[in-house]
Amino acid sequence: MNENENIEQQTAEMTVGEILRNARTTGRRKREIQTIAKQLCIREDFLQALEDGNYTAIPEMVYILGFARNYAMELGLDPDEIVAKIKAEMGLNTDGACVVPCEVPVDDTTEDAPTAITSVAAASRVAQFMRRNWKWILGIVILIVAAIVAVVAFVPKGQEEVVPAANNVVTVAAPTETKYNVEIRERFGTENRETAEVVLQATEESWVKVEDARGNTVFSRVLVPGDIYYVPSGNKYKATFGNVGGIDAWVGGKLAPKVGVGHVRKAGISLTPSALMAGPTE
Repeated sequence: MNENENIEQQTAEMTVGEILRNARTTGRRKREIQTIAKQLCIREDFLQALEDGNYTAIPEMVYILGFARNYAMELGLDPDEIVAKIKAEMGLNTDGACVVPCEVPVDDTTEDAPTAITSVAAASRVAQFMRRNWKWILGIVILIVAAIVAVVAFVPKGQEEVVPAANNVVTVAAPTETKYNVEIRERFGTENRETAEVVLQATEESWVKVEDARGNTVFSRVLVPGDIYYVPSGNKYKATFGNVGGIDAWVGGKLAPKVGVGHVRKAGISLTPSALMAGPTE
């Protein structure tokens, strides 16, 4: 067995936390966890939790995987391999479904620890309840449907209020939603929705940070496929994408050229409509 095969075997036997800590503390480019936390805009205790394998310290599964992916890319590791190993450690398959009981003990001393069980475990309990009590649930549904049918049947017809049409009234069509490439999952920056010229949508999991002209962070979050962010109007905002190939930029309802490809981190991206529609300069 050669040296490369030995290294691969050792890596395969290591936990995700051991791989991350080893990548950060060995080699020529040793780095402090505080420095990386500031650079990625991820709390230091969350990165420490990843290295310790203490996943209950991070409140949601999407954040566990998102933080791990960005941390791995920053350390020069394969983010897909790290995410796959975390899912294996937590007993999840590639679709995020449980293959073993998903209840995870909670550390009550952790500031952001969940108060009961993880969201995956909660879904598992709901499914178990439904299987055990399906007859009662079916009976209740039938009663509700019957009550609705009875109410509709006995409501007098023809008593709807008729509102006279006003003369010379101009009907204005409601604004239509942009047809994004991925179905919308969640909206952020909705206070900017009416004025935003630029909308960002994640087609792949990616960390996104938006700063104003003074370098103040106005938005920082891991977006998952379908999430959109309405960028404030104006020409003073710049962005950093943890996975530049996973973000679509829409300008006035039109898809702008990609500012980069692949799982590459890119900073200083101008979010002005003209710069985005002009495409990357590099």
